[in-house]
Amino acid sequence: MFSLLRSSSLRRFSSSAIRADRAVVYAQNGDPSQVLTVLTYPNLPQPPPNSVNVQFLLSPINPADINVVEGVYPTKPTRADTLIAPGKNGECQFFVGGNEGLARVTALGAGVNSLAVGDWVIMLKQQAGTWATDRNVSATDILKVPNSEDLTEAQAATLTVNPPTAYNMLSDFVALQSGDWVIQNGANSAVGQAVIQIAAAKGLKTINLIRDRPDLEQLVQKLENLGATHVLTYDQLSDKSVREKVKEWTGGKAIRLGLNCVGGKDTTAMARLLGEDGHLVSYGAMAKQPLSLPISLFIFKNLTCHGFWQSRWYSQRSLGERETLMKNLVNLMTEKKLDTPEHEIIVVKMDESDEQATQKVRETLQAISGGRYGKKVLLKIESA
Repeated sequence: MFSLLRSSSLRRFSSSAIRADRAVVYAQNGDPSQVLTVLTYPNLPQPPPNSVNVQFLLSPINPADINVVEGVYPTKPTRADTLIAPGKNGECQFFVGGNEGLARVTALGAGVNSLAVGDWVIMLKQQAGTWATDRNVSATDILKVPNSEDLTEAQAATLTVNPPTAYNMLSDFVALQSGDWVIQNGANSAVGQAVIQIAAAKGLKTINLIRDRPDLEQLVQKLENLGATHVLTYDQLSDKSVREKVKEWTGGKAIRLGLNCVGGKDTTAMARLLGEDGHLVSYGAMAKQPLSLPISLFIFKNLTCHGFWQSRWYSQRSLGERETLMKNLVNLMTEKKLDTPEHEIIVVKMDESDEQATQKVRETLQAISGGRYGKKVLLKIESA
């Protein structure tokens, strides 16, 4: 069992208890700005054997986390992970929000020899419920962050979703060599920025597609500073002359890998720039439009299309492979070749009531859902 308060049966608590620890929870799926609530629970007891108590330091709020709360994401928290607390109509089961986050080990149960108090850890279990102050977890459901002393909290907290997605898409589908070309859309997204940095570290060249906007010059400069070789808008991509421009950039070398998180006609136009035996990898659909590709790309260019989901990668890989992935990413970070995108930390303060904290969390999620945050958002819940 993997629960906030780990025991043979879920421990019951009341939001009227003396404040110690808190969690962002929901009893049913729906609009996060309506269903999320901040609840207080008692301090954790000492951890049972083969488990540890952890304190969360920083937890990202990813778009997928919102989809989980809405009930439209493929992976969901299980009933075994719920909390039981008084509700309007008697006792109610609550899910804890959050999938990704950085925690510090605060206590060890008997039989745990691979960790020490103070170690930074990240979650191995999907939908772990990271929007909390403290919780008890199985020692097999967490991974120690390598070389944590060289990382910031924000770097370590964002290790398990966006950078791994970028790293694996650049590694798993095409055997790219230094000097090869990659094209991607959504280049200013968190994954897109990681792609630019990791590709540059590998000696790869990138063509990066973004939406036109008032601050276009500043964004282009920002992406180029990260290592982008060229940046185009989708409007520029629709110009027929762009194909010759791309050929000039690449010296006629085939672009073998395209990364798609948008869909729709802009991805169709991007796919036309891929060379023979190219691979198109889709990991998102921000435009919420179908992906339509000309048959000619399959017949005459031998195009191959893939879908990529980092959660599936984790479920199919061994612990050793996951540890190697984390080490590779941390090495890039400590070498100053990979960093987190621009971000903002939302702090739920210790002196805020549960009602005040709930309002803050709901307003934050509503702003994220409405696209009013241009930065990555990280949640920090203070505890006594």
